[in-house]
Amino acid sequence: MKKVTTVFWGALIILLFIVAFGVATPGGLEDATANLQGIITDTLGWYYLVIVSVFVLVCLFFAVSPYGKIKLGKPDDTPDYNYATWFAMLFSAGMGIGLVFWGAAEPISHSMIDSPTTEPGTDQAILDAMRFTYFHWGVHAWGIYAVVALVLAYFKFRRGAPGLISSTLEPLLGKYARGTAGNVVDIIAVTATVIGVASTLGFGAVQINGGLNYLLGVGNSFGVQFAIIAIVTVLFMISAYTGLNKGIKYLSNVNMILAILLFLFMLIVGPTIYSLNLFTNTIGTYLQTLPSMSFRISPLNEEGREWINGWTIFFWAWWIAWAPFVGSFIARVSKGRTLREFVLGVLFVPCLVGFLWFSVFGGTAISLETSGVAMISELATEEALFGVFANFPLGLIMSYAAITLIGTFFITSADSGTFILGMQTTGGHLNPPKMIKLVWGIMLSATALILLYTGGLQALENALIIAALPFSIIMIMMVLSLFKALRQEKKSDQAGKRA
Repeated sequence: MKKVTTVFWGALIILLFIVAFGVATPGGLEDATANLQGIITDTLGWYYLVIVSVFVLVCLFFAVSPYGKIKLGKPDDTPDYNYATWFAMLFSAGMGIGLVFWGAAEPISHSMIDSPTTEPGTDQAILDAMRFTYFHWGVHAWGIYAVVALVLAYFKFRRGAPGLISSTLEPLLGKYARGTAGNVVDIIAVTATVIGVASTLGFGAVQINGGLNYLLGVGNSFGVQFAIIAIVTVLFMISAYTGLNKGIKYLSNVNMILAILLFLFMLIVGPTIYSLNLFTNTIGTYLQTLPSMSFRISPLNEEGREWINGWTIFFWAWWIAWAPFVGSFIARVSKGRTLREFVLGVLFVPCLVGFLWFSVFGGTAISLETSGVAMISELATEEALFGVFANFPLGLIMSYAAITLIGTFFITSADSGTFILGMQTTGGHLNPPKMIKLVWGIMLSATALILLYTGGLQALENALIIAALPFSIIMIMMVLSLFKALRQEKKSDQAGKRA
């Protein structure tokens, strides 16, 4: 515990207060988060849309500008991983549980329950459902991750700074980045990370509960979700104690194998041509309408604005809250790549894989519904995937495989999260003490449980939107700091050449 910093205690106190408040007055915490979430989405929805689109434009700028030649590291550094391994790590780190949870549920919701643009159940609603699903999981999501990862990697590998969010702000804050101001920045980043990862664990627990209820009739309840989180907490703490290289490496391989098997199974036994046609058509409309979707706030339509707040703003907040965690991980595995190579790899390759995933699982769910085989839209959100599997051979086996995949994603997310949190709260230490990781592991699970206890899925969504707001401001500062550092480097290089 000698290695802990002020950031550890500051973030821990904030999170303990939230947990204690939720235990003492569950209704009070639910009301407080719901009211605050409502104020943020009603008054700052436009802000989320603008800044996330700006982050994408920043990434594209680095892909085409002369700055793209700059390496994330010293001039003679080479990448630690080949492209295949790098892409696999990007994908598994960035999405995980979310893809499994929303793979069938989001497209079926947009097409059959609550269309963003037209009457549910129509052909246009189906096409728009896929387009907006791509939008929520496409370049905007990865642009958020890429910005944080790019800034962290540049300062750590090229300038030798600690792997802390605050250390990237030194060009802007100067010596204050190492003092109180820097501590405040890191406390915000750690708090956002805990809420982001905990909310994702909550989604995972809800879906495991949904699968068990669909298959075994155990019922959807907080008690079952409590038991799931308790069991998985023990498992991911065992994984964390085995060390990053062993635990996460082995489980990441299991994740990828299970995910590929599920994908290939559904691609082969499902409506293959329908799904591939949907993928091809929607890629075109996604690219065609990307600018209008990026800034769609529906100022004259209250119903449309509620849809945007409930879906688009929620996803943007989720990605921002996850960004300190995922950004740190992506930065660690991207040493030696140029800015251009980094942006093109992070921004586009995982997007295409995600689009294929949604086309196959979402397309199959929609096909079952429109053909009258099964009413997937009548199932609870967390049960949609299992409802799809039930209509195919080996569906029961695939359902249990999906539950296993959610569990392993749960473990790897929490395992990686405890490492990143440990690093961020020990001054950037690359081997944080096991006791620190244990504390953060308990806090991740406790936060997930208290959010589920006070309001279920809605509480998870509220917490994400609230946690994302302060960190979004830090992200803007990180971008400004990077540009200032790059200008300084350019001036230094030019002065060296003249000399």
